[in-house]
Amino acid sequence: MSDGFHLPGGSASEGLQFKARQDSEPEINLIPFIDVLLVILIFLLLTTTYSQNLQLRINLPVAQADKEQAPNPPLHITVTANGDYGLQGKLIADHTAAALSEALLAQIRGDSPPVLIISADALSSHQSVITAVDAARMAGISHITFALQAPQGAPRR
Repeated sequence: MSDGFHLPGGSASEGLQFKARQDSEPEINLIPFIDVLLVILIFLLLTTTYSQNLQLRINLPVAQADKEQAPNPPLHITVTANGDYGLQGKLIADHTAAALSEALLAQIRGDSPPVLIISADALSSHQSVITAVDAARMAGISHITFALQAPQGAPRR
């Protein structure tokens, strides 16, 4: 017989038998993860205040003020491609800044200067537009804007 190690109740040839290990892919169980996220979502929904108004009730003071004067209607200057000027739809014969300034002063009503809208043709000269701006400066108009047209097919905002 052999002099090796013997287990009680068994023979030396039997020994310990181990099962072969099977390599399996690790699995991630998503159900507990979804449960935890659902509990967090419910907690956030219950504890979040969506709109919290100020709870103090106050009476605001009342002021008696005069009605604000209506602002002057805007003035429109049109600059054509060949350098002609139009003011409020009427052609101005003289193309100088002084003549245009006098025409602007005749149109201004009230204490506050109006807004001037310059509509210049795309082919008008740069000098023609600058003359219109200079005439507005001479007339004391500081609020000047330029009329633009969006390109065909451009999205409106």
